[in-house]
Amino acid sequence: MRTEHGTAHGTAGAAADGHDLRHHGDAEVRDDGSALVDLAVNVRADTPPAWLRKVVAGSLDSLAAYPDGRAARAAVAARHGLPADRVLLTAGAAEAFVLLARALRPRRPVVVHPQFTEPEAALRDAGHTVGRVLLREEDGFRLDAAAVPEEADLVVIGNPTNPTSVLHPAAAIASLARPGRTLVVDEAFMDAVPGEREALAGRTDVPGLVVLRSLTKTWGLAGLRIGYVLAAPETIAELERAQPLWPVSTPALAAAEACVSPRALAEAARAADRIAADRAHLVAGLARFAPHGLRVVRPAEGPFVLVRLPGAAAVRHRLRGLGFAVRRGDTFPGLDERWLRLAVRDRRTVDGFLTALERAVSPAAG
Repeated sequence: MRTEHGTAHGTAGAAADGHDLRHHGDAEVRDDGSALVDLAVNVRADTPPAWLRKVVAGSLDSLAAYPDGRAARAAVAARHGLPADRVLLTAGAAEAFVLLARALRPRRPVVVHPQFTEPEAALRDAGHTVGRVLLREEDGFRLDAAAVPEEADLVVIGNPTNPTSVLHPAAAIASLARPGRTLVVDEAFMDAVPGEREALAGRTDVPGLVVLRSLTKTWGLAGLRIGYVLAAPETIAELERAQPLWPVSTPALAAAEACVSPRALAEAARAADRIAADRAHLVAGLARFAPHGLRVVRPAEGPFVLVRLPGAAAVRHRLRGLGFAVRRGDTFPGLDERWLRLAVRDRRTVDGFLTALERAVSPAAG
C-alpha cells in the first residue's frame, strides 16, 4: 500500500498524473459503441421495471409545481431508521461529491484508490490538493487503515469499491474515524450486496461519518439522477446550503420514494441474490482464461469484476469488433492498461461474452 501526498491540485480534474478521472463506462457505449452489448456500465440491464416507470410517468402531472422533497426525504430516512434531518437528497450520488468538496473545505483530503474517480475530480475542481492511498494488488486491494495519514481531515473510500469489487469490513472502515475528520463512504453499490452486509448506512455512532447512496445503479435511473447523503444534521445543513434551489426534480423525488418502499427493497434483495449467482457464473467462466494470464480480483462482491490481462487494451478493442463493450481500467489511479472491469450480466449474456473473449485472446484474433 502506498500513500501519495500533494498530488496536483486545481483545475486539472479531468486528467491527473496520467489518469483521466472524468472517463466513465458510458464512454464505451456512446456513438459507435451504442449497438454493443454493454459490460462497461455498472447499471442493471433489466431496469427500470415497469412499475417504477409507471411511478415516474405518473409524477409528470405535477410538473407545473416546484419540487417538494419532504415526502421522499422522510421515506429515505425511515428506510435507514434515521430522522429526516440526517438525509439530503441529491441529483445522483455524484452531486454529493461536488457538495462535499465545496462546502466542507478540507485542508488534507485523502482518497483511497483504486475507486470511483469523481470524488478526487470534484476535490481538484474545487481547488484542493488531494492525497492518495493506493491499495495494492498483492494485498487484494484490501484496506489497511494504518496507511491513511493521521492528518487527513477528509477520507473517501468506496464500499463495495468500484472497480475492484472489494467489500471492506465495516469495522475496518469505521476505524478510520477520528475527531475532526470527515469519513466519506460511497455505498453506491451496497444494495447489490446480499443482506447489505458491511453497510454503514444508518449508523450514528461513527463520528464524522458521511454515507452516500445511489438509486441509479440497481434501478436503472442514471438518466434521472437521484441519490442521497446520510450524515449528522450539521453536515447535512452545510451541504444543503451549497445546493442550488430545487436540485432534485419531481420525477426523481417520486422515484426515490418508490425505491425505498418495502416492495422495492424486497425486489432489490432478490436482485442482489441474482447478481451474486450471475457473478459466480462469470468468475467461473473466466477461470478458463488463466493460461492466457487472466487474473480475477477475488472475492468479488459488487455487480462487476476487475480482471488483469496481458494485452488488455488490444483485447478490449477486439471485443468491440465482436460486439461487446468492457471498461478500461487505466483511468483509475493505482491501475494501468492491463486492467479491465466487467459488469455482471445474466448468464446468457455472460456466455456470449465468454465466447467472444475466447476469440479476442487467441493469437488468431488479431
